[in-house]
Amino acid sequence: EKIVYVRETRLTTLISHILIGVSVLAVPYPLNMIPIPVLYGLFIFLAVTSLGDFQLWERLVLIFTEQSLYPPIHYVRKVPQKIIHCFTFLQIVQLVVLCIISFAGSAYLKMFFPFAIIALMPIRERILPALISERHLHWLDGEH
Repeated sequence: EKIVYVRETRLTTLISHILIGVSVLAVPYPLNMIPIPVLYGLFIFLAVTSLGDFQLWERLVLIFTEQSLYPPIHYVRKVPQKIIHCFTFLQIVQLVVLCIISFAGSAYLKMFFPFAIIALMPIRERILPALISERHLHWLDGEH
């Protein structure tokens, strides 16, 4: 089979945006009828189902997996196991610090959240290359 041409239709996008707009009108009354535990369950389900595509989760699972059973992921073949676990540990520490700041009870501490996010850039650009070689960081950073 050979595709001769593609006819683009924007009708689907238009209808979906109209429905999103109409759903704003439903905010005060019908949405109040949905129990909060149902919404919590929905959000937990969305979070758990999206973990499979999360590279930090993949590397966290590798910590508890025997090395001979590692999946054929690009960074597993290029980066030593010790470096992978070190990088994962450093990312978990950064995540924990961000969670502590964002979930803190003090409003003054929560004001530092944007600064903590901005501080992640110099940590990645200056501190991580001092601990892990640039070649390994290249493989660990993203999808290749």
